[in-house]
Amino acid sequence: MFLLPLRHENMQGRRWPLVTFALIALNVVAFLATHWTIEAQDAQVPERVEAVKHLIILAATHPELKPGEDARHLIEPLASKYPDEWKQLSSPDRKPEDEWDAHIRQVDDPVVLQEEMNHLSQKFQDSQRNTFLARYAFVPAHPTVISYLTCNFLHVGWLHLIGNMWFLWLAGFILEDHWGRAIYAIFYLLAGAVAAQIHAWFNPGSLVPMLGASGAVAALMGAFLVRFPKLRIEMFYWIFIVRGRFKAPALWLLPLWGLMELFYGSVSRSSSGVAHWAHVGGFAFGMLGALVLSRSGLEHRVSSAIEEQVAWTADPAIIGATEAMDKGNPEEAIRKLEEHVAAKPDSADALVLLQQLHWRQGNPAGHQDATVKLCQLHLKKQEGEAAWQDYEEFQKTGGELLPASTWLELCRVLESQQNFERAVTEYDKLARAYPKDRQSLLALMAAGRLSQKNLGRPREALDFYRAASASSVPHLDWESNIQAGIKEATATLRESAVYKE
Repeated sequence: MFLLPLRHENMQGRRWPLVTFALIALNVVAFLATHWTIEAQDAQVPERVEAVKHLIILAATHPELKPGEDARHLIEPLASKYPDEWKQLSSPDRKPEDEWDAHIRQVDDPVVLQEEMNHLSQKFQDSQRNTFLARYAFVPAHPTVISYLTCNFLHVGWLHLIGNMWFLWLAGFILEDHWGRAIYAIFYLLAGAVAAQIHAWFNPGSLVPMLGASGAVAALMGAFLVRFPKLRIEMFYWIFIVRGRFKAPALWLLPLWGLMELFYGSVSRSSSGVAHWAHVGGFAFGMLGALVLSRSGLEHRVSSAIEEQVAWTADPAIIGATEAMDKGNPEEAIRKLEEHVAAKPDSADALVLLQQLHWRQGNPAGHQDATVKLCQLHLKKQEGEAAWQDYEEFQKTGGELLPASTWLELCRVLESQQNFERAVTEYDKLARAYPKDRQSLLALMAAGRLSQKNLGRPREALDFYRAASASSVPHLDWESNIQAGIKEATATLRESAVYKE
């Protein structure tokens, strides 16, 4: 089974997400600059890891030997930080780790042992000083200060990079919009360091380099969950040959992902090639950080400051219309806004102002026209909830008939939200309002399908399908679907002993 988030319902920000763009650009540039070096050196990682493992074993079993300076900086912290493991490693009764370990136990000559120590120390020194991964990836056994930062900008392949950057974009730009650029940037960098440290806590002494932005991105996902739990995410799924899409709130999807990472981390421990505990740690840090920012009031103050800045930098036409309103010249304001909307039909701010002005002027027709355009804009942006609020506003002010295509899209939004009862009602109203339009035929078929499959009302389904069959709208291409619906509804009625000829 393959799952991929495509988008969420709030894909619009108040400002350009400059920090998110910069983070993505830095990751891409770092990848292009380091990928082939990492790929070449990555092939040598098992050999280097084995050499370091032998170095640690030799130091534990023969503490009298003198390692090189770089090796000593590795060995001493390990011995003091993990005394129980070190004691177990130095035990002569321990099972040999490999053939080298079994062979070195048979060596008693201190000169030979010291030569082996010198050889391993030199290999470790060469690895540390000449290997890109040792310096800039995060190695839990001997992390460098700079690696807490640099590991978050390194990736091992295109899929690794693209996956992390896609999740960074989906969760990041909306958080930047609410937190502000400075807080968001600090949070992201700190989250990456925290995720790396938590990975080290669960994999003490690991010599395998960890790299990638997934720990920091997991923190953004945790913050997204706390900040926007009800925001619906559109997912693409692929199960064998079956493909499709569905929408679900973040409150359902993200905790499931976090629990899966927790499970995989517990099961695989350090044997997996994925840093599951970095994901879990980042996710938890993100949730906690979002709670702190929300409870402290800092997020609210930043968001208010952004609102002021956005208002100050609004489009000149909107500013001009606002000034005309303030001077008591609503006709001039309406003229400016209508010209602006004609040039920029996607200007939600202008449409909202037009709504208000027409209402103040006692012009319900103008108000309804602006509301319809705003509804169409929200549908275009896939903001279903906002579109339905526009529709309800349209009805409250006396509006009766939306354009058929807009109405059909709204009905489909209700269907995607599983509000099948209301969807059938609206499909029925649409079909009655536009009996000669193709949208009426599609509405009747959709109402029949929902009545039959989702509401368990075969009698209503049969009526809808028969109305579609009798429609004056040409429907040769849909005739087989309509007849199949009639047949299914009829069979259901017969089975329930309700059908009467």
